[in-house]
Amino acid sequence: MSAAEIDGFAERIRKHQGGMISAWVGIPDAMLVNHLAQEAFDAVVLDMQHGMWDMQSAANAVAQARLAGKPAIARIPVGDFASASRLLDAGASGIIAPMINSAEDARALVRTTKYPPLGERSWGPSLALNHSGLSADAYLKTANDLTVAIAMVETRAALDAIDGILGVTGIDGIFVGPADLSIALSNGDQVAPNAAEIDSAMQHAVARCRAHGKFACAYAGDGERAGELLKFGFDLVIAGAETIQLRAGARRAINAARRIASGS
Repeated sequence: MSAAEIDGFAERIRKHQGGMISAWVGIPDAMLVNHLAQEAFDAVVLDMQHGMWDMQSAANAVAQARLAGKPAIARIPVGDFASASRLLDAGASGIIAPMINSAEDARALVRTTKYPPLGERSWGPSLALNHSGLSADAYLKTANDLTVAIAMVETRAALDAIDGILGVTGIDGIFVGPADLSIALSNGDQVAPNAAEIDSAMQHAVARCRAHGKFACAYAGDGERAGELLKFGFDLVIAGAETIQLRAGARRAINAARRIASGS
């Protein structure tokens, strides 16, 4: 995939061009990102909130994803908006910001991810220029369209404020975090990301995104759940974290070897 095709990810997701499936990586290894990017994922998310990535390893991972022909999206730690612009400078195609609970939180995200007149992103995209092949002027004029700012909806407050969040100019879409949302809606009683109450909240989120002309993303623990969420109308879903996929693959190989060896 060419640089132009990778940078076309933002346009594709805004136009709802079919359900997308992204890898999700918290292990800070750029080569692992490259391996996963060889598969039929539409993107790779670097989880910097709960994963162990730092800025240098994340920048290397962005490069490895792009080398494999896939856009990289970074989920920043809570409130770490300063990192958002640095990751875009490194060539990330989008930013996912957790715990966006109000329109003001959403505006703070836009300020660091969009150039004027939408935001206040500071200039310095040296790696992004290298990856895209664009001139400085061309990048400045198109960067707001080439990258996406995604607000996480994962609390009761965020659900209540979803129309205000989606109404902020510069917010391109939302990402529903069902685990935290289930904790919030159960008042801390349980982690139940696949509960019926969560299904209802997620379908509501998709409907509000459609009403505002924005896209909707969500985390799913495995491929089966990811398929269900695509049926709900989500534009991009996660089909489980890399740690789950790694251990599941190892478990299948071990069980197959034991079964054949025992003759059962």
